[in-house]
Amino acid sequence: MMRPDVFKQPVTIFVGLGFPAELRTVMEAYRHLDEWPAISRDAAHSIALKACAAALRGEIDAETARGLFVAFAEKHDLLAQQAGRRGFAVAAEQGAART
Repeated sequence: MMRPDVFKQPVTIFVGLGFPAELRTVMEAYRHLDEWPAISRDAAHSIALKACAAALRGEIDAETARGLFVAFAEKHDLLAQQAGRRGFAVAAEQGAART
């Protein structure tokens, strides 16, 4: 049986100077949110942090917390998958502009 705080699918985000990191559990997501700079915290951060805390207490399921963490990560351009797609689109646009 899987631990109740493990995500069904990891969330890959960029940390530090653009290094990808896979977050596999609610606790890993919570730690990332807890370390987020206070000056950059917003409503999306607050909601995701509260959701992760509720999941750790067993009040909501891990997938609900994951969804809210993903929404936070999308808002702050942290998702590795999203950035890769954006980078590809920019490269394609630049290539098309050269022709």
